[in-house]
Amino acid sequence: MTTETDNQTAPGADEKLDFKRILPIFIIVLIDLLGLTIIIPLLPLYAASFGVSPAIIGVLGAAYPIMQVIGAPILGRLSDRYGRKPILVISQIGTFIGFIILGFANSIILLFLARIIDGISGANISTAQAAITDSTTEKTRTQGLGLIGAAFGLGFIVGPVIAFVSLAASGNDYRVPAFVAAGFSLLSVLLTSFWFQETLPAEERGKRQNLETLSVNALLKALKNPAVGILLILIFAQQLAFGGFEQLLSLFTLSNQGFNASRNAIIFVYVGFIVVAVQGYYIGKWSRRFGDRRLIFGGLALLAIGLTAISLTPRQPLPGYSQAALEEELSGGRQAVGETPPTQNVGVSLPDESNTGWLGLAWILVSMVPIAIGGGVLQPTINSLITKRVEPQEVGGILGISSSFLSAANALAPLIGGVLFQALGPRSPFLSGGILMALLLALAVKRITPGREETMAAGLARGGGGH
Repeated sequence: MTTETDNQTAPGADEKLDFKRILPIFIIVLIDLLGLTIIIPLLPLYAASFGVSPAIIGVLGAAYPIMQVIGAPILGRLSDRYGRKPILVISQIGTFIGFIILGFANSIILLFLARIIDGISGANISTAQAAITDSTTEKTRTQGLGLIGAAFGLGFIVGPVIAFVSLAASGNDYRVPAFVAAGFSLLSVLLTSFWFQETLPAEERGKRQNLETLSVNALLKALKNPAVGILLILIFAQQLAFGGFEQLLSLFTLSNQGFNASRNAIIFVYVGFIVVAVQGYYIGKWSRRFGDRRLIFGGLALLAIGLTAISLTPRQPLPGYSQAALEEELSGGRQAVGETPPTQNVGVSLPDESNTGWLGLAWILVSMVPIAIGGGVLQPTINSLITKRVEPQEVGGILGISSSFLSAANALAPLIGGVLFQALGPRSPFLSGGILMALLLALAVKRITPGREETMAAGLARGGGGH
């Protein structure tokens, strides 16, 4: 164990991230996230198989983020009082129970119960972030917290792969991925119990009772700030469009292409690879070359193009598609009284076999590229520009407000998208998102003017300090 004396005798030690301390947190978060990302491509189809409307599926999609918004501050404060480890373990047990209920669900009510329990428990990401804060210095904190983003990226690639494999191995039994997710959740419980070392000393617990809470007044004040108000509007609106795309993609491809859960899982892997490549490699290069302001304009333009394009996808299943087989898969053997055949219970319309081909899939894959790049660029770039346009002592608070806008968008996106899907058709959520991004691009070009960060960068370039 490193003591204060050791740190004093090792100059620069506090400038390097202690990966041995961070690794258990990273692995635990990754495994915890695998459970969530295994379920994401499957959930809308699972719900549709119970015959509920797209609007109800949207409410189901919103249940998880709403519960996260409620649960995150509660779990965070409890971890300040009782330590990080017990709160992580209890919340992970809750996630495990949620996945078990999901696997045994035989009604939409049980699906809702599973997502509510998992949403409250899934708010433990704030506790993991607190553990990383405990384990880092001010100089290494950004790098440490960045590993949470890396865990999300890996989870959104590996999770859908696991979903695809488990569905393929089980003959597309939708219950199996839920039980596999429960297995990963149980593993995270065991790792936290036996590997994770408490990061908040007993003498530090209960000292953080008077922290300023986020208020409506604080949100309104931030929106009125001429330096960052438009950026906060953008981070909310882009997540409303991109989050709605993520939540309703499986339902759209089910209705438009007849894609089952396995094929949707592959689509999610494809998107995940692009987003991880953008956020893990390209975004740094693009930011240095074009600057955050222009990168935001580019991200909005790409998202507008991609969402509009995907809304125009031809309704064409792949060769070999069978509507009856897909209905049978979705029904999962459930049969309502007097229903013949049992598969008529599916909650959305499915394409028939009269027009099969490859154009629909090709159209989707091409449209995904600008969507994934735009969505991958916008959130980190907008947050980066926000931090450069406020005073250093305001960075933490303004990022907390930004996070609140993101959470609100995540909750609203499936609600609005589900209603649009049901009222105006499957294409309407994506077309609406594309139009919204185009309007915001025009507003952003007008309102986001060059700031002090561009003046400083230009000065460095003239002075030979640029790379």
